[in-house]
Amino acid sequence: MIILTRVDHRLLHGQVAFSWTQAIGADCILIANDDVPKNEIRKTTIKLAKPQGVKLVIKSIQDSISALQSGVTDKYKLFIVVESIKDAYALAKACPEIKHINLGGIKAKEGTRSLGKAVNVLPEEEELLKQLLTDQVEVEIRQVPADKKVAAKEVL
Repeated sequence: MIILTRVDHRLLHGQVAFSWTQAIGADCILIANDDVPKNEIRKTTIKLAKPQGVKLVIKSIQDSISALQSGVTDKYKLFIVVESIKDAYALAKACPEIKHINLGGIKAKEGTRSLGKAVNVLPEEEELLKQLLTDQVEVEIRQVPADKKVAAKEVL
C-alpha cells in the first residue's frame, strides 16, 4: 500500500529517512529515479541514509511503475521518494493508487517561482501539479511532518 509519495531533490537524507518514515509508519522506501540505479556514488549515499529496519528499494521510474502495477509492493507500507515533479507525475498517472504527493524540497533554479519554504517550481511543473489536482491527487507542501501542511491548490 502506498502511504506517501514525496518530491525531494535530495531524495533520501536524515529528515526524510527518519522523521517521515516514522511519522507515516512506512516499512519500505522506494527511491524512484532514473539516475540512481546506475550511479554507484548516489546509490551508496542513499543506502547510508536508510533507517534501520526499513527495506530500501532503488528502481528507475519505469521499473518502479512496473513494480507498483504488478502488486509486488502491495505487502509493504510504501514511502515513495522521487527527485522531481515530473517523476511524481509519471508515477501518479501510471498508478492511480497514488492519491497524496508531498512537495518537500525542490531547489531554486532560473525561471522557478517559490511555492513555499524550499519548494520552487518551473511553469511546466506548475501545470503538472494543476493536472494532478484535477485528477484528484492531494498535493501538499511540507518539509517535515511537524510543519503545517499547505495545500498546493492554495498557492498555485
